[in-house]
Amino acid sequence: MSTRLGDLVDSLGGELIGDPALLIDGIAPLDAAGPSHITFLSNPKLRAQAAATRAGALILSRADHEKLQVYAGARVLTDNPYACYARAAQHFVALNALPVVPGIHPLASVDPSATVAPTAAIGPGVTVESGAVIGEHCIIGAGSFIGRDAQVGAHTLFHPNVSFLAGCRIGQRGVVQSGAVIGSDGFGFANDKGRWIRIPQTGGVTIGDDVDIGASTTIDRGALDPTVIEDGVKLDNQIQIAHNCVIGAHTAMAGCVGVAGSAKIGRHCTFGGAAMVLGHLTIADHVHVSSGSLVSRSISEPGQYTGFYPLAKNADWEKTAAVVRQLDGMRDRVRELEKQVRQLLGDKDSSSRD
Repeated sequence: MSTRLGDLVDSLGGELIGDPALLIDGIAPLDAAGPSHITFLSNPKLRAQAAATRAGALILSRADHEKLQVYAGARVLTDNPYACYARAAQHFVALNALPVVPGIHPLASVDPSATVAPTAAIGPGVTVESGAVIGEHCIIGAGSFIGRDAQVGAHTLFHPNVSFLAGCRIGQRGVVQSGAVIGSDGFGFANDKGRWIRIPQTGGVTIGDDVDIGASTTIDRGALDPTVIEDGVKLDNQIQIAHNCVIGAHTAMAGCVGVAGSAKIGRHCTFGGAAMVLGHLTIADHVHVSSGSLVSRSISEPGQYTGFYPLAKNADWEKTAAVVRQLDGMRDRVRELEKQVRQLLGDKDSSSRD
């Protein structure tokens, strides 16, 4: 389905330079776009590709607009081309999406005490247990499980095979990808003379509005109080959030991040892939942790933090590791040398006064 470029820009925002009647069929990359596509330039390093693109329209910043002389198609000027691209992509996905038919599939199992809004769509093989509440315009994909007394807010989408266990809550407009497990037992055990005693995990998981949760991500329920994921949080695939964590609003985590129990992470933070956070730490707002970094202490100031060795050839790494193992002894020798230098300087000062 096509959209007039002028109508698209009206909905996205920005300044249009070009023909508002141009019909746009979709969005495509710079190097693959054709005359009926809109594309975007958010990285100045790709200006040469933008100059050569065949796209009918190009989303770009005013700075790139001034420096891009060759491109002859329509231009959409905006302060944030990448965000404008995201909204354009949402527009075309919604425009071409298959219609959702409300109702409960005959092969779903819904407990009579559960509440399912009439506008919700419950797919085949879904189980909805007693006391659960499914809000307006929700979509629960095939094979998903909604536990006892769980609550799913309006316009939330569960892709197939999501496990949303007893007592968990998610707000409005959430998206949960396949294989995610929300409300699994936290890793709670007490040691008694070498034997482990399981601690029942009776807290739930409370998730705010506009939260995205990636495929095969796990969020454990709290031991007593709930694990909390605040509004606007974005979690990539295969992330582990342990029991009683708090993840602040609009924080984003890339794949394979692990957060140990009772860690409290602030708002507007970012974590690169495979970053690790130890338990019971507190991290301030606006903290950005690089990929592969281990956070082993609380962070009280915003900023960028990195904690890993750069990749090296194995032989070079072994040499570095050998030096690191000797640092304690080297430190002691340096301190002894400093002490001897101070003594020598003291003796010299005494001789000069005599």
